[in-house]
Amino acid sequence: MANAEERRFDVLRAIVADYVSNQEPVGSKAIVERHNLGVSSATVRNDMATLEEEGYITQPHTSAGRVPTDKGYRLFVDRLSEVKPLSAAERRAITTFLDSGTDLDDVLRRSVRLLAQLTRQVAVVQYPMLTNAKVRHLEVVPLTPARLMLVLITDNGRVDQRTVDLGDVVTEEDVARLRTVLNTAMSGRRLNDAAARVAELPDQAPGELRDALIRVTTVLVESLAEHPEERLVLGGTANLTRNVADFPGSLRQVLEALEEQVVVLKLLAAARNPGAITVRIGEENEDEQMRSTSVVSIGYGQDMVLGGMGVVGPTRMDYPGTIAAVRAVANYVGQILHGS
Repeated sequence: MANAEERRFDVLRAIVADYVSNQEPVGSKAIVERHNLGVSSATVRNDMATLEEEGYITQPHTSAGRVPTDKGYRLFVDRLSEVKPLSAAERRAITTFLDSGTDLDDVLRRSVRLLAQLTRQVAVVQYPMLTNAKVRHLEVVPLTPARLMLVLITDNGRVDQRTVDLGDVVTEEDVARLRTVLNTAMSGRRLNDAAARVAELPDQAPGELRDALIRVTTVLVESLAEHPEERLVLGGTANLTRNVADFPGSLRQVLEALEEQVVVLKLLAAARNPGAITVRIGEENEDEQMRSTSVVSIGYGQDMVLGGMGVVGPTRMDYPGTIAAVRAVANYVGQILHGS
């Protein structure tokens, strides 16, 4: 029995491979000719009948061939024992391109562009989540005697700059004291904890620093409380329009859903373990507008997930190639942000 099941899976795999590359429904004759399965076309026809009965393939009404269903793609993806590795040239291109990123924004923009090019789908990256982020350092830079720039640096690569008008002139010694007081309260603390500590500082400050501290801490608390993880970078949307036939009557819905950050954030929310790939196929997507798509997502980061990234495309996609590209780019982005 196991042999018959394995053989049927080989037939399914052949149908997936041919349909993904040719966009044409696949017949038994083509399978026998193109794939060396070592069985007759009658056996392949019987296997296809069983696969169809079990809901793994279906017959588009105008054709003699068969195409995979969502259930068929799901079995194929679940049984993917080997994901084709990226070539050395592709890996080098990723490293070179991402290594030249100048800051977090640039690295994320580049990773989206790269992922869209590698997979020829829509790529999406979520800004690092801050729930686990800690303050690495706060730099206080005098721009004028009455104006400061605050540069907040977190351990996950986020750099946030704010300016503060002090309403009064402060000396260089006062700026140095402000820097020390603020870093003592914040360094090494999680952001919400740092915000709570900073908010208490004006009450404990010496009189001559109190006004300046009130203004600085107001701006800092606001900065610490922001949630950039709700920001997304999207790229390659035009790739979806290349094969309109993959989205019968629903391409517009998909494009509209991609514009809604909430929908896309939900797609990435499953990514909780760094390096663990999640594949949602067709009907498995919660959002109705996304039911004609597949979403391949992953959490990026080294020791913990900083955010999610992934690819949205038609269910007829090159799953092994897409999974390999998403994994590789996530891996490099994790390394870059870990080292920054």
